[in-house]
Amino acid sequence: MLNSAVAGLSRIANALAIAANALGTLVVLALVVILNVDVIARGLFSAPLRGTYEMVQFSVVLIVFLQLADVVRVDRLTRSDGFLNLMHARRPGLTAGVRRIINAISAIFMGLIAYITFPEFLHMWDTQDYFGVPGLFTLPWWPVKLVIATGTALACLIFTLKVITAQDRPQLIRAPEHDEPPE
Repeated sequence: MLNSAVAGLSRIANALAIAANALGTLVVLALVVILNVDVIARGLFSAPLRGTYEMVQFSVVLIVFLQLADVVRVDRLTRSDGFLNLMHARRPGLTAGVRRIINAISAIFMGLIAYITFPEFLHMWDTQDYFGVPGLFTLPWWPVKLVIATGTALACLIFTLKVITAQDRPQLIRAPEHDEPPE
């Protein structure tokens, strides 16, 4: 029962991470278009695209936090595994335990970031604060705060699933068949 619940939650978390990653990729493509339009406008018309600087700032944060959960899901988050890889040959059980501890600490940090950022999102939603230069180009802050909060919350969930399942890739969890003994 617990394995099938964890497997179902893993499927949902993984699907959300993949969808967020795809959305982050679309933001990258939009950023490429914006930058090219700005370069062409500067070169041909000596008139830069207004708000390019603000859109780049906005987009970089969106890209990082939209793609964070999927990076965690596929174990591509930048960290030094050299020591763990060396240790694995001699002490695989200890290495697995250390990986679980690292994933638990990572889940805590991601959860804290989400916990702190969500009230900031609510505040920005209420106040409609913006960044940029009034009269030239402005963007609201709330989408950035929302993406940071949801991206880190999803990363926290995926790290937590890795801790629960003792697997670095919880998307590979399979619920036991009715005739199979539980793992």
